[in-house]
Amino acid sequence: RVTADLGHNAGGHHGVPTVGAAEKISASNIDEQAKLLDGLPPLPRLPYTRQEADAILALAPPTGRKAALGFEANRAAAMSDDLMNYRIIHFATHSFLDSTHPELSGIALSMLDRQGRPQEGFLRAHEIFNLKLDSELVVLSGCRTGLGKEVKGEGLYGMTRGFMYAGAKRVVVSLWDVQDQATARLMSDLYRGILGPKRLAAGAALRAAQIASWRDPRWHAPYYWAAFVLQGEPR
Repeated sequence: RVTADLGHNAGGHHGVPTVGAAEKISASNIDEQAKLLDGLPPLPRLPYTRQEADAILALAPPTGRKAALGFEANRAAAMSDDLMNYRIIHFATHSFLDSTHPELSGIALSMLDRQGRPQEGFLRAHEIFNLKLDSELVVLSGCRTGLGKEVKGEGLYGMTRGFMYAGAKRVVVSLWDVQDQATARLMSDLYRGILGPKRLAAGAALRAAQIASWRDPRWHAPYYWAAFVLQGEPR
């Protein structure tokens, strides 16, 4: 999956954004680029990721959001200290898992600049540990983003741990490969719960979004909605 880096400033509580002049949301949508990843198969196009980003951005007031779309969804944006200002950070992108060297697992960002020149496009787990965040919630809307390697005496080493070490209180991740269109629908419902009139906590919003998918005949099977789990502080 490829899409968004959505963030919100550090006001409010329980994963629910505050409303006001200081409210910020940041979203980054990665262009679907079928590139070779250091010998990995080409990445497939993910046409519903832009739809996902647009749906999330539409829930925030124009003055309270930031979009980094296409070529702007790059390593510089993902590693910027500016992310510390956001309360919700949402990535929807291809992820890759290295079970032998988990520190090399990560997510794929834009691998071309605006002039079409190749650039480093990976944000790896060991780099995620070094991010500076103060977010209530990070959402990794991609395939197997919650997996990693069990390290004796240390626990599971992966992106979830990296984002929490960097300062995120809660992380939504997936446990298996997810389907593009179904995940776009699930994420739209998730943020409608968090940012909409109900102002649900992240856990309640995820549960409501999964129930909505389960009730849709197209996405009734657990495969389409049950991969995503919330890690971190329960409240």
